[in-house]
Amino acid sequence: MISRFLSGVRGTILSPRNSSPLSKFRDFYCYTSQAASSLQQACEPFPYSEDEYAYVDWDNLGFGLMPTDYMYVMKCSENDRYKEGKISRYGNIELSPSAGVLNYGQGLFEGLKAYRKESGGLLLFRPDQNAMRMKFGAERMCMPAPSVDQFIDAVKQITVANKRWVPPPGKGSLYIRPLLMGSGPILGLAPAPEYMFLIYASPVRNYFKEGSAPLNLYVDDEYDRASRGGAGGVKTITNYAPVLKAIMSAKGRGFSDVLYLDSMNKKYLEEVSSCNIFLVKDKVISTPATNGTILSGVTRKSIIEIARDLGYQVLKISHLSCSSDHRAFPKAEMRMWQQVEERAIPVEELMYADEVFCTGTAVVVAPVGSITYKDKKVEFRTDAEALSRKLYNTLVGIQMGVIEDKFGWTVEIE
Repeated sequence: MISRFLSGVRGTILSPRNSSPLSKFRDFYCYTSQAASSLQQACEPFPYSEDEYAYVDWDNLGFGLMPTDYMYVMKCSENDRYKEGKISRYGNIELSPSAGVLNYGQGLFEGLKAYRKESGGLLLFRPDQNAMRMKFGAERMCMPAPSVDQFIDAVKQITVANKRWVPPPGKGSLYIRPLLMGSGPILGLAPAPEYMFLIYASPVRNYFKEGSAPLNLYVDDEYDRASRGGAGGVKTITNYAPVLKAIMSAKGRGFSDVLYLDSMNKKYLEEVSSCNIFLVKDKVISTPATNGTILSGVTRKSIIEIARDLGYQVLKISHLSCSSDHRAFPKAEMRMWQQVEERAIPVEELMYADEVFCTGTAVVVAPVGSITYKDKKVEFRTDAEALSRKLYNTLVGIQMGVIEDKFGWTVEIE
């Protein structure tokens, strides 16, 4: 089956070679996805040349929706497999009022980025991890998921189709948003009879309005982000709307975002609204263990692996308790070397941390300048020599192709 691109030029185009966009029509190809392979078939041409950029003020790009030219759609009926997808022009989709995603929140999403190299080539960062996380989440939400190969193939297609929206090197990235939803109609509480896998994209830069400036977080001990036995550990759409009230309240008081505690004891750190959190004390990096209530972030995992490469020993600890006055971090006698610990972290440890930083696809690695808990504000190191800065530079260098990727994380799109 051949997917047809609609004709016409969408918006004004900036061309580095100052050539007319209408004079540069070329024979491009459209792509369809069948099983795990890409089939290239002749179709109506992309109305843009490879060396053209969309008309965007790249120097003032933020993190907001800027619709690009194309999206990707693939459907699956109940008890069937995803067989065929297509690229189409970005636009509204049609859903039944009784669609499972609208009535019962049966939906997942992912987030990953494409970067432009100095040579003009495009790089994806660990798309296989997003694909596997979607499969894991789909099982939890009783949904069929695309295979890892289908997922990566679709992400490549949407990136190529929207190449002119990938920012110039160092000016941002193309944020890619895969969605998996119960699109079929259902009245009683049950899995939907049909599913849709959809991907759209938007050029972005800094997630927080502070840009690269340190964040100011507020510890909320009233609202929960997730509870034991729930779906906090998967990227379901139902995890995000419930935190909006806490976020709006915190931002109304001048904070960047909210840091949540565990729902059972209101004692242990969990995560920020849309990112994971790390603490640094002396030579030890600590982050809450993913125990079912915390999302296993791709950036979180990457930072742990980068720290390991820098000489940090990675330890996974089910539980450690602080001393009675919380002045000494647990098991101090074991902390003579550089370590990364995944464990339960009492909120009081924030009071004595040297550094705090957040990680996520959108935020990358964001230093935290201060955290307020029970009306007490604590400030942290954020200077150029901070460990978070070193981790950020290494990660972004790999993502943009300026540092050797010895981990094999990046996928180059020809």
